[in-house]
Amino acid sequence: METIAINLPKNLKLSDDQFEDLILANRESKFELTATGELLIMSPTGGETGNRNFELGGQFWLWNRQKGLGKAFDSSTGFQLPNGAKRSPDLSWITLEKWNALTPTQRRKFLPICPDFVVELVSESDDLKEIEGKMQEYLDNGLGLGWLIIPKIRQVQIYRSQQAVEMLASPMSLSGESILVDFVLDLTPIW
Repeated sequence: METIAINLPKNLKLSDDQFEDLILANRESKFELTATGELLIMSPTGGETGNRNFELGGQFWLWNRQKGLGKAFDSSTGFQLPNGAKRSPDLSWITLEKWNALTPTQRRKFLPICPDFVVELVSESDDLKEIEGKMQEYLDNGLGLGWLIIPKIRQVQIYRSQQAVEMLASPMSLSGESILVDFVLDLTPIW
């Protein structure tokens, strides 16, 4: 439940295929690659975080199934951001327009786009500053809406394109606004 950062030498650049091979050879861990070439290795989450992720995903899956406006993804999905970083948000979503613009080959690999929406759920062992930096990176690469949920202090940080981060203390629900039309996340099971 800890993230380990490994700095790769500047002359060692993992190709997309090599990064995928690394992931396939180490299925018990989750990997990300920062835009500066830092390899991040994350172990599986604990029970509370896993249950919270499941609650979030269940509510989101139901909305997405009913609306059919886009494609939703769990934490095992990787995105190659425009800045070159390879990230795997806890929950993410893209519009059907973006999905349909991808080739079949692109759909099978790390998706070469930034999600329109992401959720990052902070676990006990996460470094909040690192996750906040990741959220800013999503914004810098085209994110429309993002929620950083911090159960320990019952806080949500809302990230929106071209706006200051909004902090909410103990909200009971969150609105998907214009990005996720009619979606309301019930935070009761998260707190």
